[in-house]
Amino acid sequence: MPVSVVTDSTAYLPPEVARGITVVPLTVVLGGVAGSEGEEITPARVAAALTERRVTVSTSRPSPEQFAKTYRELLASGADGIASVHLSARLSGTCDAARAAAAEVDPERIVVVDARATGMGLGFCARTAADVAATGATLPEVAAAATAAAAATSTFFYVDTLEYLRRGGRISTASALLGTALSVKPILHVADGVIAARDKVRTTSRALVRLVDLAVEAAGDSPVDVAVHHLVAPERARGVVEALLARLGGRVRHCWTSEVGAVVAAHVGPGLVGVVVHQLRSHTTSEA
Repeated sequence: MPVSVVTDSTAYLPPEVARGITVVPLTVVLGGVAGSEGEEITPARVAAALTERRVTVSTSRPSPEQFAKTYRELLASGADGIASVHLSARLSGTCDAARAAAAEVDPERIVVVDARATGMGLGFCARTAADVAATGATLPEVAAAATAAAAATSTFFYVDTLEYLRRGGRISTASALLGTALSVKPILHVADGVIAARDKVRTTSRALVRLVDLAVEAAGDSPVDVAVHHLVAPERARGVVEALLARLGGRVRHCWTSEVGAVVAAHVGPGLVGVVVHQLRSHTTSEA
């Protein structure tokens, strides 16, 4: 049986991309009540809670026990090995939990890969791993493909305010206060597994134009897959998609638009628009 691929719920894989991939959910806590992302807690509920400010919102990683249960089931079903691909270890303890479980269950047949991103920055890595696994590749080959996909993927995003990222500890208080004081609209990116400032502009419209510019620059001359994420901002996302397709044209193999899930929603707040660009290289072997 081919190598199995596991990821976590922050990959936000569209249904047609998620085939053959096992997803372990993170947990979102709303007002002290915990629920699994994608199963019990929706992004709309999180967005409403953040706006109302009367309900506390937090997130937590899957437990090592959750990963261990998943790994044992896949190995018992005949998997030759497991490539477990997860969001950045510098943003979450999910990779640590997966590694603890792998060490307990079977460290020789389970490899944990840090995608150094989240959203479809993670999703493209997991999809690439699954595509390579389907060719009969070995576990080291599948893990290497996921790592190569991470290096070929760029993530940029715009948020209306840095406050939610500050609350969740994803950026510093100084950075958040600076953005507020200058009344700038921040454009962020995921660099080396952490969220960092990329650009600052004065208006939302300019921020969305700059998002497109950065995505086109990241694409270079390569064919690409593109994902556009948003949180209760479908019109913004639609405009970004239209601009990207107009500028990249036939170099876009697939372009997906989706709302981020509850975990990322808790840290970015309503108004988010993000673009993930995956350069297609030799590690991508099938049409998703």
